[in-house]
Amino acid sequence: MSFEEDDHVVLHDEHSEFDGETGTITQTMESMFGDVTYTVSFEDGQEAGVPEDALEAADEAPDADADADE
Repeated sequence: MSFEEDDHVVLHDEHSEFDGETGTITQTMESMFGDVTYTVSFEDGQEAGVPEDALEAADEAPDADADADE
């Protein structure tokens, strides 16, 4: 599955401080070999160079729960 900018995703990377968090795709980059990596923005920062297999489509926007609680 490929992702587009503004898609909401969950990062699965045990070496990242954002592992398990939901973020938003802010940039897609394709290497000269055809591999696509992503930059994902989170509430507390961003992670660049994320491979597609480390991402999962999120069920909803990351701050949808916060808005519902207010």
